[in-house]
Formats: sequence, C-alpha cells, structure tokens
Amino acid sequence: MLDRVLARPKVSAGLATLVLVAIALPALGMHTQSSGIEGLPADVPVRGTYERVQAAFPGTTEPAQVVVRAADVTAPAVQAGIERLREQAVATGRMSEPIGVQVNPAKDLAIVELPLQGTGESQEALASLAALRDEVVPATIAAVPGTTVDITGMTAGSKDFNDAMKAHLPIVFGFVLGLAFILLLVTFRSVVIPLEAIVLNLLSVGASYGVLTLVFQHGWGASLLGTEAVGGITSWLPLFLFVVLFGLSMDYHVFIISRIREAVLGGATTDRAVAEGIKSTAGVVTSAAAVMIAVFAIFATLGAIEFKQMGVGLAAAILIDATIVRAVLLPATMKLLGDWNWYLPRGLAWLPRGGQTARPATQTAAASRA
Repeated sequence: MLDRVLARPKVSAGLATLVLVAIALPALGMHTQSSGIEGLPADVPVRGTYERVQAAFPGTTEPAQVVVRAADVTAPAVQAGIERLREQAVATGRMSEPIGVQVNPAKDLAIVELPLQGTGESQEALASLAALRDEVVPATIAAVPGTTVDITGMTAGSKDFNDAMKAHLPIVFGFVLGLAFILLLVTFRSVVIPLEAIVLNLLSVGASYGVLTLVFQHGWGASLLGTEAVGGITSWLPLFLFVVLFGLSMDYHVFIISRIREAVLGGATTDRAVAEGIKSTAGVVTSAAAVMIAVFAIFATLGAIEFKQMGVGLAAAILIDATIVRAVLLPATMKLLGDWNWYLPRGLAWLPRGGQTARPATQTAAASRA
C-alpha cells in the first residue's frame, strides 16, 4: 500500500484529506451538555424513578436555586422582593409552583427553589433559565438594596460549565499547539515538520469529534452500542479527547519522523527515507494502535453514556490516525514536500541540535527489509 501511496502522492494526499474533512465536518455542529440522569442506561431503576417523578412534578427534580444574601433576609424589604420573585417567575409560564424558600439559622442567606420547565439542558430548560436570570431576578429580588443574588442548580451549573469550557478551549489549544511546535522545531530543526504534525494531529482529533457527533448527537449507529441519540456530547469530553489524542498522535509522529530523519542524516534522499522510515516503524505503530483500539473499545460497551462516548472517541481517533493519517497522508505529504520538509530559516540556525544520530542508508534499508 505504501508503494502505491508514494507512487501517486497528490492523489493519495487529496483523497485522504477529503475523507478526514468529510468525517470531521459534523463536529462543526457539536453540542456539549451535561449527561445528567439521561446518561444512565434506561433499565437502571433510579432513572425510571426519576422520570416518573419528573412526569408527575415537572421541574421539581432539577429546580433552579436563587441564592439571596443580605444582612437579614427576613427583613420586610427582602421578603417582599422574594415574594415578587415568586409571582413574576410563575407569571412567565416558564417556572411553576411549588416554590420553596429556605433560610439559614443566621438569617443572612435564603435559597429560593424554582422548578423550571424542561429538563437538563433542553432548549426549554435553557430558555427558562435565561428568563430567570435576565428578566425575573433583576426586576425583583436583585433590585432590593443590600442584597446579593446568585443563581445555581443543575441547569445553571451545566450551562456555566459549558460556557467556561468553551471560553478556555482556545487557551488550551493555543498552549498545546504552541508548545508542540517549539519542541518539534528544536528536535528536528525544521519549521515544516512541526506545522505538518499539528495539521495532521488536528485532522485526527477533528475526525474523532465528527464520529462522536454522528453517533451520539445524530444517532448514526447508536443502536449498535446499546444506546440512542442523546442530543449532545458530554461537556468535559472534547477537551479531554484533544489533550489525550494529541499526545498519542504526537508520540506516533515523533517516532516515525525520527526514523525518517535518521535516514536523511545518513545520506538517503527524502523520498527513500520516507519509504524506509514508514516501513521500519509500521509494525510497532500498527501493534500499538491495535492494543489501544481494543482497550478503548471496551469503554464503549459500558452503560454510562459518557464512558461510551469516551471509548468511541478514543478508538475511532486511534484507528483513523494509524491508518489514514500515518499510512497515507503523512508519507504522501512528505513525498510532495521533498527537501522542504527540512527547511529552517537562517535566522534559526542557532537552534541546538536534538542529539539525532545518522543511520547509514544501507543500514536503514537492511533494517526495513528485516
């Protein structure tokens, strides 16, 4: 297969890129959410009990909690504000009775529990939370002098966690990609190799996100895993997958590129070094990938939806990375770039060498045949 890839590098690189982009495209519509009780298998008794309570008393299983702090929450002005909060909350049609109020012994904090329409992070629940935060609370209890008001609860906590994760994703991505670029730049004394590694690894991660979105958000093949479409991906999973998969992909990449670089330093042409480097590492990469895919696939058989998603995401990414990326796209792009793979601007000639040792071309060829 490698010989065919290297014989037609443009076609191979183009087709591999199209396949990876097509798989990754659904990730553009990825929605993250807290799995909550819906993440448990349908036959678990606690889920059945929860659903019956929710059906009989909508919103009471996951109420929003308005936390009011004041010098004395039993003061007439604060109590009047809480009463207005109750009235206007019910008047919106997005919250309902019974509304409970709890006051701590010090009388400096009160918790108002408001049942929301909808469950979890459904559109109805998020709309109810927005009405509470943006309309009801500012116009009632928050307008009382001397009060401090915060809003929590399952829906609010899940939404805030999602917002925080999305806000910090660019920081994590930037740090990981920047550090990887610097390390590869110093190791291989090339600006092309780090950029190539980052692009290839991002394609692997993107494809993994796309598979997750298709299976768990749109329901493609979900029945084969004993589950159904849940409308979104567990909130913490995208960032977790990025960090883990980027590390695993980079491990493969450095291992393969090191063999190729050794051959080049030993006098082989880049084209020959690519062929020999890929062939000499294929057995190790394939074996390691097979073990990891088997291990990660076990998680997909578990009951909790977040473990299923983690298993499918990791297994799919490793499979894609070890086949399409490392066996097709990497050698094809390196063949197309040729000696440009090792381009280093003169201004960076001062960089220390990574301690690489050259392997004579004859030794490399013998090793690959063995």
